[in-house]
Amino acid sequence: MPTIAVLIPVKAFAEAKHRLAPALGAAERSALARDMATHVARSAAPLPVAVVCDDNEVRNWAVSVGAEVVWRPGTGLNGAVASGVEHLRAAGFDRVIVAHGDLPLAGPLTPLGDWPGITLVPDRRNDGTNVIALPSDCSFGFSYGRGSFARHVAEAQRLGCSLRILRDPALGLDIDLPADLDELAVMT
Repeated sequence: MPTIAVLIPVKAFAEAKHRLAPALGAAERSALARDMATHVARSAAPLPVAVVCDDNEVRNWAVSVGAEVVWRPGTGLNGAVASGVEHLRAAGFDRVIVAHGDLPLAGPLTPLGDWPGITLVPDRRNDGTNVIALPSDCSFGFSYGRGSFARHVAEAQRLGCSLRILRDPALGLDIDLPADLDELAVMT
């Protein structure tokens, strides 16, 4: 049986979700980011969780939810995730599930670790990548941002890894824009 861990990259709560400003005030956005990250961390159970971050409030939150902290200041999202995966590989984990902290409907993440290759879960627009499950030693080049799903598919193909694309309505809903809040209200 492979050993699996979940890695959650979490941006400073106070700096998160600026694109929601037309719908939510700063304190509401911060609370929403924290609540969603807590939900994702709980969805990882019973797998071990590591949070990659560069913010003291996030570090304290991660400890409070029982997660290991992977402190990576100044590396940006792609560098932080790559470094977090390497950290977990060095700790002995064979597989890592990278799940972003803004997935309010995430269900159990454990089943995503059962594929021997790479699993990609795109956002509902098939543009971003909400979850990536992969072998910890595959030297995957992370490329988050607009259009990341297509780049991540190409990266899996470049590496010659078996690829599973999972389009899941719950994992596909990330909260970035006011319209996403409307979609969340419809789905819950």
